[in-house]
Amino acid sequence: MSTEVRAGRVPLSTPKTSTANRGEKNVPTVPSAEAAADAPDVTALVERSRALVTPVLRSAVDRLAPPMDSVSAYHFGWTDAEGRPTAGDGGKAVRPALALISAEVTGASAETGVPGAVAVELVHNFSLLHDDLMDGDEQRRHRDTVWKVHGPAQAILVGDALFALANEILLELGTPEAGRATRRLTRATRALIDGQAQDISYEHRDRVTVEECLEMEGNKTGALLACAASIGAVLGGADEATADTLERYGYHLGLAFQAVDDLLGIWGDPESTGKQTWSDLRQRKKSLPVVAALAAGGAASDKLAKLLAADAAATGPDSFSEAEFAARAALIEEAGGREWTSREARRQFDIAIGALDSVPMPPHVRASFVALADFVVVRKR
Repeated sequence: MSTEVRAGRVPLSTPKTSTANRGEKNVPTVPSAEAAADAPDVTALVERSRALVTPVLRSAVDRLAPPMDSVSAYHFGWTDAEGRPTAGDGGKAVRPALALISAEVTGASAETGVPGAVAVELVHNFSLLHDDLMDGDEQRRHRDTVWKVHGPAQAILVGDALFALANEILLELGTPEAGRATRRLTRATRALIDGQAQDISYEHRDRVTVEECLEMEGNKTGALLACAASIGAVLGGADEATADTLERYGYHLGLAFQAVDDLLGIWGDPESTGKQTWSDLRQRKKSLPVVAALAAGGAASDKLAKLLAADAAATGPDSFSEAEFAARAALIEEAGGREWTSREARRQFDIAIGALDSVPMPPHVRASFVALADFVVVRKR
């Protein structure tokens, strides 16, 4: 981390003209990574992951007692609220795709990573169910969230069940590698929970440093992506040093992923993200653009700080108009928070790709890791 960040001051270049008008459809996140002409097709990687992982995932969810099985099916997008089959959006599937690719690092087949991919996906969705309830999010993947449809109790119970199921899926393999994989998954889950606790606590603070925000996002998002990037390799027999290096790739990719998510949480198109306009501002999240803008200093930063301090005394986000949210977003951009976060996403991407150089692997496997990372930093949802 740079000395400027450690000191609590974020180096920001001259901000671009503010785009407070929420009507823009294409919100730039970060510059596209340099892609080789023969780069793997990310859509093909994700579809391979879905083809291999979804049947096993569905079989695992079927073990749950009613109504948790049907509530889970709704959450995953396999059914509608009445239990009718749908062709719903099951999410980006980045984590299971990483687990399959990491198995191939060892020379094993992608199928070797399937139990790890399923376990990581179960933990990820456990966190989504609980996060949606804690954050009061009513929409995910363009549908009402589980707590909104089935109630808070079911969201909690189903999340708990998915977490337990993740460990069960791995331990059933009965191999030393499965034990190692389970230890990494439980460690990542604990870090994820720590990150969510930090995220909630930061909502009630006037100021959060950039360093604190990066630590929180490293826990909340980086830890599980780190596990996904290594768990297939562990199941394939990789040594600890190899797994640790792959975790480093996944951890920094997670920070890039979250930085982009933070940009979309303020400036993302609701039709693409499936969330409300100004989603993170409504929840008063201390996300990277906000924290960076507050740390920058200057007139826009000072005005933003005063507004956010006054907001803390307001009754709730419903008391704000769309124009007020737009004004806060414009100040964040004017102070340089948007541009700094875009650059940080690119920096974390570069660290992630650099980690791959320390692990011997077939060229096509490395290319797949790079292609998925590139997808993470240029997405619009």
